[in-house]
Amino acid sequence: MAQDPMQHTGRETTQDVVVELQDAILTITLNRPAKKNALTDPMYGLLADAIERAESDPDVRVVLLRAEGDLFSAGNDIADFSRLAEQIAGHTAGGGAGQSADQAATGTVAAEPGGPASAITGQMNVWRFLHALAACTTPVVAAVQGKAVGVGTTMLLHADYVVLAEGAQLITPFVDLALVPEAASTLLLTQRIGHVRAFAMFALAEPLAAEDAVATGLANRVVPAESLLDTARQVAGELAAKPAGSLTATKHLMRNAEALAPVIDREIAVFTERLAGPEAREAFAAFAERRSPDFSPFS
Repeated sequence: MAQDPMQHTGRETTQDVVVELQDAILTITLNRPAKKNALTDPMYGLLADAIERAESDPDVRVVLLRAEGDLFSAGNDIADFSRLAEQIAGHTAGGGAGQSADQAATGTVAAEPGGPASAITGQMNVWRFLHALAACTTPVVAAVQGKAVGVGTTMLLHADYVVLAEGAQLITPFVDLALVPEAASTLLLTQRIGHVRAFAMFALAEPLAAEDAVATGLANRVVPAESLLDTARQVAGELAAKPAGSLTATKHLMRNAEALAPVIDREIAVFTERLAGPEAREAFAAFAERRSPDFSPFS
């Protein structure tokens, strides 16, 4: 049996994700700066492993989420999206169980959980990561520089203390990719900043500047870029020194993880439907061809 890379303390790396436990702080680093820390399915798997470890390992008292390079994350790797869309479309074209004639003809899939594409999407590590993060009772500190795009922003809704570098931006261009938001962000972002601001971020991809993120309650503070990691580590250290039982119990009382899980599942179902549709295929093709997408043929 292969060794579990997360079963002991110390520094672990699989090139794109680095996990290190020191002084009761589990630091998780996105380490794909050459690709703007775009997240792939294997990276999501490692992130999920790390968060699950934080919940089960008594030596972990705080999680620190950070990234190498000039920006936090460009979001999901578009190439991964394209491959998954092709898999789902192929399943649909093959007449997946439960697929209607109209769905087979248009290349869409049933959106309900357990639908014809569920066997494919159920294997995606991103959903395991998002569920683990939403249910995590260990305090999570995030250090964010540059742009946090898509899931790079929505994962921050599950952090407990967010430090932004000067010039950081939060961007959620889901509609531009013909998709829908995830990570229970349709609920959480709306609760935090209100419907009209959340809608503008989702539908128009309006970026939220670091100072505005603090003003609207999405982040705690803005610091110079050179102070970002030290500040986040200081906060994590302060939290690690608190009584762990009281701290995790407080977080558990503040967050209703049981209520978030069905929201995430509903988003996953609609996300899957959109991912396999013609609008998303046009968005991904336009991205690959470095052109503007043309959604006019689709109703």
